[in-house]
Amino acid sequence: MSEHIATVTWKRIGEGFDYQSYSRDHQWRCENGIKVDASAAPAFRGNPACVDPESAFVASVSSCHMLTFLAICARRHIVVNSYTDRAVGHLERGPSGRPAIARVELRPRIEFEGAAPSPEELHALHEQSHADCFIANSITSAVTVEES
Repeated sequence: MSEHIATVTWKRIGEGFDYQSYSRDHQWRCENGIKVDASAAPAFRGNPACVDPESAFVASVSSCHMLTFLAICARRHIVVNSYTDRAVGHLERGPSGRPAIARVELRPRIEFEGAAPSPEELHALHEQSHADCFIANSITSAVTVEES
């Protein structure tokens, strides 16, 4: 259907190379030329001024869900004025004992033009969004939507 390319580049800075001191800073370059400064999460000796892979993963899940939700609403002529999500990913030890983002909680706050969908309709919109989300269909992490 389509291809998506990212180039990730890292270079050693300084003389040494040991676990305590090597730089985790690197750069992501997307196929459209956008560059993102990235690093490990601060908990793993990363640079807090950069995006870390775990946060990017959570943002990717949230963003895809939102874009799918907006597309469904637009097709159904449900006008959305704003959508804000404070998504939370939980790094946990999986069944193998290895760390993984085991679950992602989406907490969207949505404002609609005119009458908002009923709680049941909103739930169905989120269920359809989750089912159609490319990223959610690509991962094994549990994704839940906390509806307000």
